Amino acid sequence: MPSAKPSTLYYDGQCPLCSFEMRHLNRLKTEDLVLQDIHAQVNLPDASREQYLKILHLKRSDGSTLTGLDASVYAWQHTPLGPMMAWLRWPIVKTVADAVYGVWARRRFDRRYS
Repeated sequence: MPSAKPSTLYYDGQCPLCSFEMRHLNRLKTEDLVLQDIHAQVNLPDASREQYLKILHLKRSDGSTLTGLDASVYAWQHTPLGPMMAWLRWPIVKTVADAVYGVWARRRFDRRYS
């Protein structure tokens, strides 16, 4: 049974790679997750539009916010593939994966919006 209020993943719908991932996530996800293109969203919670464009943000149903790979891995937990993403949060892997994501996210933002 879906929770009373779903979690929402905010993504850059003008980014080809982001859109590619969201199409697949959308096909597999449960009703407990909403995918929201930042460019279609008027009011973003807790941060500026630029912050949301720089890095993935996920607003959980309990009101807390996750960013970056934490947001992505949490979103994928709403699909049958979720368990296959858990290794990205293992302590040593998390450090490397977060660093790689950080570099990619900065470069993606700079190329698209600077």
